[in-house]
Amino acid sequence: MLQVNVELKERRYPIRIAAGLLNEPNSYAPLKAGDKVMIVSTPTIAPHYLATVEKALTKLGCSVDSVLIPDGEKYKNLESLNLIFTALLEKNHNRDTTLIALGGGVIGDIAGYAAASYQRGIRFIQIPTTLLAQVDSSVGGKTAVNHPLGKNMVGAFYQPASVIIDTNTLHTLAKREVSAGLAEVIKYGAIFDEQFFTWLEENIDKLVALDQQALEYCIQRCCQLKADVVARDETEKGDRALLNLGHTFGHAIEAHMGYGNWLHGEGVAVGMLEAAELSRMLGNISESDVSRLEKLIARAVLPTTSPDGMQSQEYLPYMWRDKKVLAGKLRLILLKALGQAYVTAEATEDQVLAAIEKFTQK
Repeated sequence: MLQVNVELKERRYPIRIAAGLLNEPNSYAPLKAGDKVMIVSTPTIAPHYLATVEKALTKLGCSVDSVLIPDGEKYKNLESLNLIFTALLEKNHNRDTTLIALGGGVIGDIAGYAAASYQRGIRFIQIPTTLLAQVDSSVGGKTAVNHPLGKNMVGAFYQPASVIIDTNTLHTLAKREVSAGLAEVIKYGAIFDEQFFTWLEENIDKLVALDQQALEYCIQRCCQLKADVVARDETEKGDRALLNLGHTFGHAIEAHMGYGNWLHGEGVAVGMLEAAELSRMLGNISESDVSRLEKLIARAVLPTTSPDGMQSQEYLPYMWRDKKVLAGKLRLILLKALGQAYVTAEATEDQVLAAIEKFTQK
């Protein structure tokens, strides 16, 4: 088993990574005999893993309930959040309950926010079952639901007690979802680690094919990079914002298309290319660097152009609502070099539009 620790000012929590962890009662620490648990999952994930988790927790001596909420980004909303609260109240769960998020990034986000809010905060554990959630959204304590006018607009920073990454869950994942996760993987190399970016160029085909050894190294490296930045900047006052490379553009695509029609990772993939092109226009990186990123994204079986019919001007209303806008300035994550990102408000709206246009379907 591999383990990465997220070191915070007041405490630490472990990320455990291995095949078969869901079957092992000891994987669920700090849970112990006598604890009450509510598992939050979906009708898609539950048939694969809910019974396995319930069996392990029952063997540990826990009292276990579960609630299923609808699948998909379009259901990451206040209505689904209320379904969790209702289940907790109907089953008489109180402050000593632990909430478990069993699923992808949507489940992690909404269950985490439910844990942050229910009776002013209860413990929760992340069990991410998608690659995107394993390498990114399950680590670091960002929890939220969407609003029709913007993604992740209602939420909180609330850290899990632990993260359990069973790589076997990736074998029931649709290929499109694997590729969506690889977008976030590529992001880590682009913003923090050029050596890892090069490793990805050499190993992306293995990751697409779910090679176990490549996956474990990849997930561990991504989690370590995420853990390091969260330890430095838990509530995104500084360089944690760098993790949002491509996200301002990508969130615009997701919102414009209707949540769930384009996967988060697909929007981020195109958004990274638009951010890279803007970085080139500002004199930071070369055409060759942009090309390397585009080729790697394409090999990960991800889109490299905006959705058919979406025009560059249609990005702007969503981008101006982004949480990184400050004092009327559009703050973007751009690249100084492959492996080095920075935050800037120097780009003009015309430059932003030109960068988007480069990767817009003609």
